[in-house]
Amino acid sequence: MINQCKHKEMTRRQLLSRATVAGASFVVGAGFIAAPNGLWALEVNALEPATFATLVQMARDIYPHDKVGDAFYVIAVKGYDTAENAPTIIAGITDLDNRSQTQKGAKYLDIGWERDRVDILRSMENNSFFQMIRGGLVTGLYNQKSVWPIFGYEGSSYEFGGYIDRGFNDINWL
Repeated sequence: MINQCKHKEMTRRQLLSRATVAGASFVVGAGFIAAPNGLWALEVNALEPATFATLVQMARDIYPHDKVGDAFYVIAVKGYDTAENAPTIIAGITDLDNRSQTQKGAKYLDIGWERDRVDILRSMENNSFFQMIRGGLVTGLYNQKSVWPIFGYEGSSYEFGGYIDRGFNDINWL
């Protein structure tokens, strides 16, 4: 039983049958967000599930990596799901959706082409909300030790004598 949906117990099957799909990557229910393939799930606290799903898609579009799963992006932006951050995030996502409606005729999550979503992000890249998310992703995404192997990064070499003797010529992903 999943007990993530605001005091209601429901089976996974019930959750999936009642949830709505927001974008191609997320199943959203009351206070709950999950990947359709079941690889990750979390309960949102201060943000609406659709707002959080939009934030995750925005993160993926800012730093796109085909080999990096959505779960890493979820971890990277989970820190914004607080009562303190909620007003800023809600206002920023509202602005993002308004720009999306104006430029492409649909909410950000409903725009299927990454190129179209990136165009919308470029139109807001100088505003403080975009810069806050982009800046937070640098550490939120790339400081996750579990994502390092995807990029071929073996971690700090200082304690092993530095990079000259450990992995300097190992770069096979460039």
